[in-house]
Amino acid sequence: MYVYDEHDRQILAERVAQFRHQTDRALAGDLAEDEFLPLRLQNGLYIQRFAPMLRICVPYGMLNSAQLRRLARITRDYDKGYAHFTTRQNVQLNWPEVEDVPDILAELAEVEMHANQTSGNCIRNTTTDQYAGAQSDELTDPRPYCEIIRQWSTYHPEFAFLPRKFKVAVNASEHSDRAAVQVHDIGLEIVRNAQGELGFRVHVGGGLGRTPMVGPMIREFLPELDLLTYLEAVLRVYNRYGRRDNKYKARIKILVKALTPEGFAEKVEEEWSHIRESPTRLTREAIDKVQGYFTEPPYDDLADNPEALVAARAESKAFDNWVKRNVDSHKKPGYGIVTLTMKKTGVPPGDITDRQLEQIADLADQYSFGEARVTHQQNVVFADVRQDQLYDLWQALKPLGFATANLNMLTDIICCPGGDYCALANAKSIPVAESIQRKFDNLDYVYDLGEIDLNISGCMNACGHHHVGHIGVLGVDKKGEEFYQISLGGSSQRDASIGKILGPSFAREHMPEVIEKILDVYVANRTEEEPFLDTYRRIGIAPFKERVYA
Repeated sequence: MYVYDEHDRQILAERVAQFRHQTDRALAGDLAEDEFLPLRLQNGLYIQRFAPMLRICVPYGMLNSAQLRRLARITRDYDKGYAHFTTRQNVQLNWPEVEDVPDILAELAEVEMHANQTSGNCIRNTTTDQYAGAQSDELTDPRPYCEIIRQWSTYHPEFAFLPRKFKVAVNASEHSDRAAVQVHDIGLEIVRNAQGELGFRVHVGGGLGRTPMVGPMIREFLPELDLLTYLEAVLRVYNRYGRRDNKYKARIKILVKALTPEGFAEKVEEEWSHIRESPTRLTREAIDKVQGYFTEPPYDDLADNPEALVAARAESKAFDNWVKRNVDSHKKPGYGIVTLTMKKTGVPPGDITDRQLEQIADLADQYSFGEARVTHQQNVVFADVRQDQLYDLWQALKPLGFATANLNMLTDIICCPGGDYCALANAKSIPVAESIQRKFDNLDYVYDLGEIDLNISGCMNACGHHHVGHIGVLGVDKKGEEFYQISLGGSSQRDASIGKILGPSFAREHMPEVIEKILDVYVANRTEEEPFLDTYRRIGIAPFKERVYA
């Protein structure tokens, strides 16, 4: 992973000192709240329903064991002993005191972490596939390009106060899209052209929230060295033409729709023609330097499916199920990519205690070269685990509650903190997730259903990505009462789509029964081995609506 140099460390130290001074002034009353607001937001500090919330940046989801241990200590010393993994591969603290935040940032800086630009109208954390660098079907490791974008965008004076927040994702897998590039402000797919040259397919104008959209492709092939100058052209067009009079219409997706993708692309190309050969243009040496940080760990020379693994799977059905669901293929023979599912029933999805953070750090050191990754699904990945150590790792994960063999299944629910914490939420999300998990606690039934994305958001800001869930749940307010609206048919993969609203909303206590009716329609209509999304697309929404509202 990337290692800070003296320039990184100096910049970070200066930012911590600057924010300490700003916080002291705000607490003393010398800085008005409306003046402090943009300053604290760009340092990740929110004021939530009951307490402040600090969002900590985890660039492209990567954490080493030292950082995990520091996060554990911070949650113990400055919070209530737990943290939360978000759908943008970040970490949130839900109960820090405002006066402690400068000390927290100073502690984070000691392990090369920060909270810069995790909020505000700026370029946020650049995300990618949690399997990056380990998966067998990627064209190249996308993480160096994420790091290049991070360095370019951090503190960029031209893009510090955009019309609205801005999110970038990069994907390099040929067959899947775990980075959800088509629902980002800018989504980059690494591709090769007919000559075999590496570059990017560029999508602009995707996003969720009040006006969900799938981002159109505006450039089929962008040469590798032109990455930053083209992104700069996109941002300049957005900065120039994006709306600032209405925050609900200020995202770049609104601008792309207003201009049409073709019209927007034309303006970007015109702007790019003036800056393509500027000093921002990448060089081969610059890319090579960053790629040099992302070297392979010292893999052993191993064979796939060692005898010990085969025997353990034959002896234990539970272990075999876990390997089938939670272990993905690896580019190196004899290794696997392991996902630790953070969806134990009764625990809010994504929540993790200080002790669990320390235990994950210990297990990462023992089984995965001291590294872990946060995923878009609020889980954790060990990317480099020896297959002959999978059984031992599984045994170690079970008492922690991280060995549930339900990855990508119905109960592997994406869920925002909702009304339990967030001041923006219309309804609580966590109790709905728990009630659904308890209703469908039979893993054999869950396996029979196959992979189903169930995503829950407490408001239209869509932090739970409900728009792109196969089944999406949105909390709404009806005269002070919490209700839940359901959408069907969403996807964040290469076949990206926005779900369609099923109909009128439901009271919280009816949600498990409603989900059961939706699943009954699927089971009754599916063909052999047909996934939920394919069945929905084949039969349409009408049968589901008829059954649910009968």
